[in-house]
Amino acid sequence: MEGVVARLGLQSGHIIQEYGYDDDTDADFRAAVEAATGEDLVDEDYGDVTDAVIVWFRDGDDDLTDLLVDAQTLLDDGAPVWLCTPKAGTAGHVLPRDIQESASLAGLHATSTFVVGGSWSATHLVEKGRSK
Repeated sequence: MEGVVARLGLQSGHIIQEYGYDDDTDADFRAAVEAATGEDLVDEDYGDVTDAVIVWFRDGDDDLTDLLVDAQTLLDDGAPVWLCTPKAGTAGHVLPRDIQESASLAGLHATSTFVVGGSWSATHLVEKGRSK
């Protein structure tokens, strides 16, 4: 899991906001993110600037575009959004074209996707015009 979290570019002290948490989210991934930053993940009600956002989204959840717009509300300029969706072949899988469309409508661009646990994939989203 360390290699996966290393791809996120997290640093000690980073504040990571989390949207869409539920019983099915990947506990090992969440714990690894907290270990990398030395900080607990903050929830949707957090009221200060954040260094990144993790969004858990499943097919059938509320509108993805709206969620991605909300997730950017407190996000520091240029900071990433990590969209975690169930892997292909698992319940709740979100089609890549749906991710691309929602991200684009929310002013974001997908740069890469990789596996973050037994049944989840993460798509790195950045502001349009930026790609790291």
